Amino acid sequence: MAKQIILFSLVALSFGLLAFAFEPSPLQDFCVADFTTSARVNGHACKNPASVQASDFSFSGLHLPGNTSNPNGSKVTPVAVAQLPGLNTLGISMVRIDYAPWGINPPHTHPRATEILTVLEGSLQVGFVTSNPDNSLITKTLQKGDVFVFPVGLIHFQRNVGTGNAVAIAALSSQNPGVITIANAVFGSKPGISSDILAKAFQVDKSVVYQLQAKF
Repeated sequence: MAKQIILFSLVALSFGLLAFAFEPSPLQDFCVADFTTSARVNGHACKNPASVQASDFSFSGLHLPGNTSNPNGSKVTPVAVAQLPGLNTLGISMVRIDYAPWGINPPHTHPRATEILTVLEGSLQVGFVTSNPDNSLITKTLQKGDVFVFPVGLIHFQRNVGTGNAVAIAALSSQNPGVITIANAVFGSKPGISSDILAKAFQVDKSVVYQLQAKF
């Protein structure tokens, strides 16, 4: 009997931990983000439903091309909870990505979301890298209308391999997916990661580390 109770307790605990591993289902119709409150919650506090307006659920401008005049040759236009308060607690967001010829969306990861990308114009080489120890590169060249998915948390990238501009739309499984651009995080952290650590990790001379840190 004691063994059965212990087993039941372990099973209940496992299901409880599994339940807390995902965002809970909303307990009301919506929870429009209230950016005026200082309340600290996992996400944003809810705006008073009596003051909610249609503008809380809409965003304009995604038809406009992004400015790709930057070193990466790309521009990400997000539509997450910061831009569209009505997304709060709903577990979904989207982005428009513009690419100049041979422009890249550099290797990065979304710590809180899976991403599914659709090519609207142009040709994109896309890919992601699996976790240790395999670190396998899964890559494919996409054409207009093609779709590709990047699993949550994995490092991924896109590159325009066409001669003209490219455009993609992507959906993400969080209202606040987060983004960690690998080069910026490693070489541009504040304060900086010790050059000794980076030199040893990348197996290069410190002078190379200093040169890379200067770019970020």
